[in-house]
Amino acid sequence: ETVKAVDGVDFDIHYGEVLGLVGESGCGKSTTGRTILRLLDPTDGEIVFEGNNITQYKKKQLRPVYERMQLVFQDPFASLNPRKKVGDAFEEVLYVHKMKSRVERRERVKDLFEMVGLRQEDMEKYPHEFSGGQRQRIVIARALAVQPKLIICDEPVSALDVSIQAQIVNLLTSLKSRLGLSYLFISHDLRVVKYMSDRVAVMYLGKIVEIAPADALFKNPTHPYSKALLSAIAAIKPGQKRKRIILEGEVPSPVNPPSGCRFRTRCKYTTKQCSEMEPELKCIGGEHFVRCHLC
Repeated sequence: ETVKAVDGVDFDIHYGEVLGLVGESGCGKSTTGRTILRLLDPTDGEIVFEGNNITQYKKKQLRPVYERMQLVFQDPFASLNPRKKVGDAFEEVLYVHKMKSRVERRERVKDLFEMVGLRQEDMEKYPHEFSGGQRQRIVIARALAVQPKLIICDEPVSALDVSIQAQIVNLLTSLKSRLGLSYLFISHDLRVVKYMSDRVAVMYLGKIVEIAPADALFKNPTHPYSKALLSAIAAIKPGQKRKRIILEGEVPSPVNPPSGCRFRTRCKYTTKQCSEMEPELKCIGGEHFVRCHLC
């Protein structure tokens, strides 16, 4: 049986922009990020990076691409070698990317550690000697080692305490301004996405159902799924009440998705047209696009 984890997803990320990607677990967010990086090979479609179609690139061709495009993982500990001091692991990355002078490599690692708020002596430690927040700083520094322009952030703060989350989010924001970075920011934490993103794309069962500037989406979500998702954000002000939209039923299997609109089995506005015809992603004004027959 064929599972289309990501089906017909189409978006662009501008220079210096943060595009947030949200949706419930299993909707295809991480698969999208890994496919952009060619860690997973797409069965169809195109991935265009800085004007070059990298969809069919071989491993050797992808090496210079990875100097411009990097990934920050959800679990920093799993992406660090427990047998190597972090400074040595960094030097290995720089050596692979043609920095042959050991003196230059050590200086570059010192600069990177300082950039993310770590000390020079931390270079001599092993991954288990750091806290979760420090390990995430290390992973961010490693992503910056080859001076990329696009970073895929795959749930970068979800494994951290709330106070540490704020520090890492502020670090990512300052690095974006300082280095002119673009982010694809994948998360299920809607407050963090609202704070970080210029635009937000909402994904459901492998398809983008709504994409809009962050302010427009959070003030006026249009797709029924977006409305339900944003209604789950807890009220911040004392006494403030938010009407929660509870979706009934389970998420359909991606092996056998519903005909027509994929959300129709959980939508209270569904019509006959919803089951017969798949809606297109249409512009409803400015940069606001929605995949819904009602719109």
